[in-house]
Amino acid sequence: MSLRADQREKETPTSAATSSAGDWLEGGELLARTLRDAGVDTVFALHGGHLESFYRGCIANDIRLVDFRHESSAGHAADGYARATGKLGVCVITAGPGFTNGVTAILNAQLDSIPTLFIVGSPPLREAETNALQGGVDQIAVTLPMVKYAHRITNTERIPDLTALAIRKATTGRRGAVLLDVPIDVLHMRAHKDDVRPAHGLNINPRPAPHPDEIKAAIAILKASERPVIVVGGEARYSNCRDDLVALAEATQIPVVSNTRGMGVFPSSHLLNGQVVGNLALLSAQRPDAALLLGTRFGFRLAGRSTAFFPDDAKLIQVHSDAAELGRLRHVELPIVADVGAALTTLRTAAAAETWPQRPAWIEAVTKAPAKMLDMFPNKQGPKGIHPFWAAEAAVRAAGPDAAIVLDGGEAASWAAFHLRTNQPGHVQGVGYLGCLGTGPGQSIGAQLVDPDKRVMQITGDGAMGFHIQEFDTMSRHRLPICTIVLNNEIWGMSIHGQQIMYGANYSAISELRGTNYASVAAAFGCHAERVTEFDEIEPAIARAYASGQPSCIEIMIDPDVVHPVTVAALGTISDEKREIMIPYYENIPIRPQA
Repeated sequence: MSLRADQREKETPTSAATSSAGDWLEGGELLARTLRDAGVDTVFALHGGHLESFYRGCIANDIRLVDFRHESSAGHAADGYARATGKLGVCVITAGPGFTNGVTAILNAQLDSIPTLFIVGSPPLREAETNALQGGVDQIAVTLPMVKYAHRITNTERIPDLTALAIRKATTGRRGAVLLDVPIDVLHMRAHKDDVRPAHGLNINPRPAPHPDEIKAAIAILKASERPVIVVGGEARYSNCRDDLVALAEATQIPVVSNTRGMGVFPSSHLLNGQVVGNLALLSAQRPDAALLLGTRFGFRLAGRSTAFFPDDAKLIQVHSDAAELGRLRHVELPIVADVGAALTTLRTAAAAETWPQRPAWIEAVTKAPAKMLDMFPNKQGPKGIHPFWAAEAAVRAAGPDAAIVLDGGEAASWAAFHLRTNQPGHVQGVGYLGCLGTGPGQSIGAQLVDPDKRVMQITGDGAMGFHIQEFDTMSRHRLPICTIVLNNEIWGMSIHGQQIMYGANYSAISELRGTNYASVAAAFGCHAERVTEFDEIEPAIARAYASGQPSCIEIMIDPDVVHPVTVAALGTISDEKREIMIPYYENIPIRPQA
């Protein structure tokens, strides 16, 4: 359960356990104080004896401890909390299996550039090479390839300044995951206050700005283009740049689209919003001839190396904190290393001094593109179940415009993503570059803890739900009224649909899931739960779920034969003239003619 300072009165302190006795400070107290001074008020964890000193330090410093049933979910919750708040997320897990269970969450946060601090316990330094319990693995060596920074703290008096260093690395420049390994003896030992190294630089927030010449060049490109678009990415979420972005879009009359992590920075309700960036692929005639990319990276979220979003001749302006990302995969006319917020402040000022061309036809094309999807799926229900496009639409609509939505799964997440609208940054969380399933329960818990009164909805598939279904217990114990929507087609949708595209309609291999009633499982964990088989039942069921005030699960039985267009696009098409080897999710492999 969550722990707060009011639990201290229930404890019987002893001289050996007291974390601060006079001039001597225990390592766990030093670590908790440093986090508190950095503005951390919530830590996501799963109990492990290596960390007892730290838990006690959290209680003494009024830091909330939220416990989970699996370390990976605790890590995903820290990730979700950081996405929702724009602040540092902190996950604390024990050594050995606790650490290995958390590796997926660590890598997921790093690849999506989420500012997260993972603190992991380890066996005593004094027992190195003794085949100690939960030892035998160099946790720093394992972690280094997958984080921005990793370090083992070997001296108690260094806990504050090294923790501060890790926090700076997580929260500045290109943000990401960092890890501190704190051995149990270092954490439980005491240091004299005069020997403790202070935690300097806890709240540093540098905002490097573009050069004036870069701003002039960007204005010139955008002003000369006929079909410009602004693309908002994840880095913009941490820049507090909404007012400048809205002012720039309105001054230039340039439509705006976003990737999942950038949604809500530019309000979905704004008349210039074309919603998700994938809608650019729906433009039937002409696509953008220029784009201002704000904190986005080239990769599969921007159509990879294809020209599905931006033609080869489109002039691209890319603003990113990491110079290595500028021009990855595509030529960039104007690369700018800068903070997105600082860039927008100067761009807004420069744009206000210009006279901009009117582009009503282009604005209409971008902002009306989402409507084309509605015509692709006319039937809400078929003989085998509810259409997933409309099941997701009904769920999002029932959640309401102010809800925070967390997406999990393959096709399930893709069906729901189209319908998402939000006016708040961090209110949409989705599957990232790791392509990880099972992130939803943790991320939704992290999002709910930010605001206990806010509606939070997790939309997932039956495959993804199986990874961390035990976190229904966590939601129930902490009384978190998260509504989980399970789109159940009793298959691994993206997997079997891809198999059948490649090998024929009757083919499948380890891609079927039959018979599990997820609503019944959730009910056993203490949740309000219902199974829905008719489209018209979806909204009333969700209304009952939220009215219950409990965590809930609404299981919607969807048609297993419906294939999401993204699955087809991920496999590509092969014509008679095109000799290629089809492979799932990546570019097909061309077969070169033999001489």
